[in-house]
Amino acid sequence: MATRTRIFSFVFMMMSFTVLLGCCCSARIYKVGDSKGWTAKDDVYYAWAETDHKEFHVGDSLIFEYDPIINDVTQVSGALEYELCDYSSPQAVYNTGHDIVTLTEPGFHYFITSNQTQCVLGQKLDVLVIHDPSRPVPPPPPSKILPVGKTYKVGDSEGWKVYDSDFYNKWSEGKQYQVGDTLLFEYANEVNDVYEIIGDLEFITCDPTSPVAVHKTGHDLVRLTEPGVHYFITSQSGYCEAGLKLRVVVGPLAKAVSNPNFPKKMDLSAMERLNNWLQTFKSHH
Repeated sequence: MATRTRIFSFVFMMMSFTVLLGCCCSARIYKVGDSKGWTAKDDVYYAWAETDHKEFHVGDSLIFEYDPIINDVTQVSGALEYELCDYSSPQAVYNTGHDIVTLTEPGFHYFITSNQTQCVLGQKLDVLVIHDPSRPVPPPPPSKILPVGKTYKVGDSEGWKVYDSDFYNKWSEGKQYQVGDTLLFEYANEVNDVYEIIGDLEFITCDPTSPVAVHKTGHDLVRLTEPGVHYFITSQSGYCEAGLKLRVVVGPLAKAVSNPNFPKKMDLSAMERLNNWLQTFKSHH
């Protein structure tokens, strides 16, 4: 009897240890920046990642919370893109304002915002992800990676340098921009730039004081990540007023379209009854 009791106690202890091990090894979820969220704060994310000696493992998830009107989460491929706030070739773009990013591969992962002003001010995060074979890896959440769309070179062969009040309006006419498309601005960067601004009034008055993003490389790739109206001007005095500005309307991602109003199949039995009635009517007249 004592032997059976010892065996039962051993089995119970092993089951308890297994449950405890499973709990300890489960994937973790980290809210980036804690209460501060995802915003422009110098060195806050370096300090956040170092706090409590955080260790990020394959299967863990990051939650980014922010205002999607002025920000996004752009995952870039390397340290150089991270340091330069270069979002021109992203691995992924998230823009819901409450993004859950599951870390599915070991190594360094780099996250910035495509709002370059905010990124330069410190809104960027790099994490080193460790692979632990003892920890289960959950399937990643539904992908928020934008599809690869079309690339439009603004102004075609003329580029971003025409001072004609209607040139870019005519260039844009007839084009159907979708989320995921990219605009390429090419110009001499010593005399020009590209400011993305937020409203129609700022566009009309050529007001560059509150840009959403600033581009100055002379070969700027701007990804259209949100549906709606997007406005681009130059901050150079007199150039915008002369016509160096662009307004584009971006449509949402294409979705499968169902047509609930599609005509239903004809009721053949009713049709047959109608034909029979017509034949009877003709035979009596």
